[in-house]
Amino acid sequence: MSHLPQNRTAWNRLAENRSQFTKVATDEECRNPLQTLDSRGWLPASVEGKSVLCLASGGGWQSILYAAAGARVTVVDLSNKMLQLDEQESRRRGLQVRIVETSMDDLSGLHDAEFDIVHQPVSTCYVPDIEAVYREVARVLRPGGLYISQHKTPTSLQLTHRDQQNRYVIGLEYYQQGALPKVEDRAYREEGATEYLHRWDQLVGGLCRVGFVIEDLREPLRADPSAPVGHYRYRGRFVAPYVRIKARRVSQETGAGEPSALWVP
Repeated sequence: MSHLPQNRTAWNRLAENRSQFTKVATDEECRNPLQTLDSRGWLPASVEGKSVLCLASGGGWQSILYAAAGARVTVVDLSNKMLQLDEQESRRRGLQVRIVETSMDDLSGLHDAEFDIVHQPVSTCYVPDIEAVYREVARVLRPGGLYISQHKTPTSLQLTHRDQQNRYVIGLEYYQQGALPKVEDRAYREEGATEYLHRWDQLVGGLCRVGFVIEDLREPLRADPSAPVGHYRYRGRFVAPYVRIKARRVSQETGAGEPSALWVP
């Protein structure tokens, strides 16, 4: 089975079982949606009237919050069951959300320079070519548009198990080819999904090569000194599982074919 149908099946199952990844936006979260979405201050003060693409983001959370904040929202996901949650929640709350069922690396149904913001939760690990995703995001974003994305770090995906001293073992090669094999350590792997390791030159360098400038990069804290051995927050003490990136789409040209001037803080 190729990665697309296998990952659709895996996420449909997660949606039906209402996993931790399929919790819809609550009333409390919707009362202050931008604060819920953006604890780092990366988003503009208002998204009223802005076109937002929630990429690989089905599940009735992110799209609902952006719509509650007044944005014109499109949500893309491979899983029809995840998208059903967006559809149900938007209808229940009287919000407008456009639903598009497709893979994150094929946005051919969306127009060039259609969006002001693309927001993507952890999901690029489910496709073999991350730069194909980046190229599509660059195409559908307007010049100066904001791309917020989160990814699994390569080292986290290299871990396979703990040894007898409860030390985590890097058991997969950094230059891993093809889909990741099943491993004993499943703390940050989704059951039944096909995943791929993307190196730092692909995660960060690939983003720059398709026309983005990185404005910020964070490693969300998943460590807890009091967590028991084997807990995902125990694991987070040793390896950061995620990286979160704020990037800006660079204008291709200004004026008569002159390259754009770039200000970097």
